[in-house]
Amino acid sequence: MAPEPPAPRSSAANPADLPATELLRLYASRALSPVAVTHAVIARAEAAEPRLHALYAFVPDKALAAARASEARWMRGEALPLDGVPVTIKENIATKGVPMPLGTAARHDAPPSAGDAPATARLREDGAVILAHTTMPDYGMLSSGLSSFHPLTRNPWDLTKGPGGSSAGAGAATAAGYGPLHLGTDIGGSIRLPAAWCGVVGLKPSYGRVPLDPPYYGRCAGPLTRSVADAALMMRTLSRPDARDPTALPPADLSWLDLDGLDVEGLRLGLVMEAGAGLPLDPANRAVIEAAARLLGEAGAIVEPVPPFLTQAMLDGLDLFWRQRASLDIEALDEARRARVLPFIRDWAAGGRSLSGAMVFHGMSQMAAMRDAALTAIRPYDFLIGPVSPNPPFPAEHASPTNDPARAMAHIAYTVPFNMSEQPAISVPAGFTPDGLPVGLQIAGRRFDDVGVLRLARAFERIRPALRPWPVEG
Repeated sequence: MAPEPPAPRSSAANPADLPATELLRLYASRALSPVAVTHAVIARAEAAEPRLHALYAFVPDKALAAARASEARWMRGEALPLDGVPVTIKENIATKGVPMPLGTAARHDAPPSAGDAPATARLREDGAVILAHTTMPDYGMLSSGLSSFHPLTRNPWDLTKGPGGSSAGAGAATAAGYGPLHLGTDIGGSIRLPAAWCGVVGLKPSYGRVPLDPPYYGRCAGPLTRSVADAALMMRTLSRPDARDPTALPPADLSWLDLDGLDVEGLRLGLVMEAGAGLPLDPANRAVIEAAARLLGEAGAIVEPVPPFLTQAMLDGLDLFWRQRASLDIEALDEARRARVLPFIRDWAAGGRSLSGAMVFHGMSQMAAMRDAALTAIRPYDFLIGPVSPNPPFPAEHASPTNDPARAMAHIAYTVPFNMSEQPAISVPAGFTPDGLPVGLQIAGRRFDDVGVLRLARAFERIRPALRPWPVEG
């Protein structure tokens, strides 16, 4: 077995930087307590939040109370699967008693949620300590940390850059060391893009693998973590069934923690370097992904180039459909609330206001065409690999890499096909640009092969060069 590479870790032995797998081992041996870890994570967040603004509904006293309850269970020998492990939850995933403004000032007075969403319920059942919720842009419709409700969320690697989105706060919190486990959602790249731009692991599971309430086309919930092992650990909890999601996959007894059983030798990997639509691939990103593909080839995988399978017509059709959906949501607001929505979102959604039924149907048809193209592309291969994003992190103040409502989807061409095709896909840190900004490698698997995707990501973790230390200390 190949040796473990050095992980990108804080130089200090701070419990806030420990992976969940290690925390559980230390709790079991009584070498560390959930209360001490929660104190460390709170201190890290309090030190970094004035710069990052990654958190919403951060109530340290509640987290400490949960940590004390967890410590008591450990002492009684009644520990739960994630007992005492700090976790954050994206703002759009309901938690009982916490309002969901969805990142927009139009919902500044949102009422407290009446109950826990499925993912929140599973984490609570397994003893995780809910530290806080994490920020998102208005309605989750941007790949940035720009919001009309929250202060601007920034990237820990470079405060002039954004963390990506829409799981903006989750990506920043993961990189900054606000504990090991963070829950995001992804409908076009909203887990994988911030994971790539923040230098962390982000898994978009197979559609239906993690129950949602409510579900929606392509929408998935999944983990953002600093290691593949922690993502797998979190999936063991998140994937348990919940009757509230009529689109959920049947319960499956998957070997989430068996990550070392994949032999890279002879694997057939399709390398997708050109998306076929959207922004061109930045040379710095290209260099990192080509180096990652070479490493996998040297490890024995058969790596073959895959022609572009997305078209601009597919991406434009999806854009039309989502504009129309956003337009309906915004037009339903009264005038005062509409005025509170981020102007970029209002301008983008305006393009869906006068669409005919035929045009909306055309947009939905292009989403289906995207699904078919992605499934056809992977058919000869075990996995597809390639960039997560065409570009490095962009200015924090921008709504998207183009900062142009007319090209709002130009950066998601590598990620969104796998939402429409319901395939699992992960972003795993692959390296850095010459400016020191993270670049993520995307690994997409066949439908329902979530464990296989995690295993290949784990194998890549073992062979990649050592990464840079984490960007936030304290």
